[in-house]
Amino acid sequence: MIGIIEWNNQKWQVAFNHPLDISIAMENGSKNPNAFGIQPPSFEPFKAGSFIGSTALGGSVNCENLFLNPHGNGTHTECVGHISKEKITIHETLQEFHFIAKLITVTPQFINGDFIITTESLALLDWKGTEALIIRTHPNTIEKKTIQYSGNNPCYLAADVCALLATNQIKHLVIDLPSVDREKDEGKLAAHHAFWNYPQQKNNLSTITEMAYIDNAIEDGLYLLNLQIASLQTDASPSKPVLYKLQHVL
Repeated sequence: MIGIIEWNNQKWQVAFNHPLDISIAMENGSKNPNAFGIQPPSFEPFKAGSFIGSTALGGSVNCENLFLNPHGNGTHTECVGHISKEKITIHETLQEFHFIAKLITVTPQFINGDFIITTESLALLDWKGTEALIIRTHPNTIEKKTIQYSGNNPCYLAADVCALLATNQIKHLVIDLPSVDREKDEGKLAAHHAFWNYPQQKNNLSTITEMAYIDNAIEDGLYLLNLQIASLQTDASPSKPVLYKLQHVL
């Protein structure tokens, strides 16, 4: 299926039959990325009396209970409710699901023992002009699908980078890191606060998607982003960001 959309007073062709899934599929157990010491997801058959929700164990259907924490178990999208004192949920925050996005590949800087994405990291890259930005960090290896980040001080974004993105009208940020913030920062979450401008003038409709995986075969450039979540009334949801390449129609 080929579609034509209008954006920036121009027409663009979208190949809807060539989706590029940049989420990490979540599975039962430890074969998932992990962050912040959060326990791995657990998928267990529902049991009630003689009923068991597993055909492998003799049940008539498969019916599993899912125990997971989106923030530490895989690709997830969160809203300002992640840091706000007020109850704000991802379900009420994300009301549109398609966005024009740019994908960029960034090499972090090594500063005082930390790998950090700084404003200097972005300086020579074309990242402005869309409402969504996808950041792939270098080096980019398949291990990002299963890496154990907990206790290893992974790469993060400087707070002024997130402030810069918000100032330039980036409403939806997608990264392949476990968090925009440092693993241990005394609870400041400075990058989260800067992106959502909280509590000054909180950006209630903006989202951050973390722990994506963008294969190296996907080129930097302009895409249509389809950001899919579950309808959960909590601050974050497991999510499925999908990209569609945009081609300018002359």
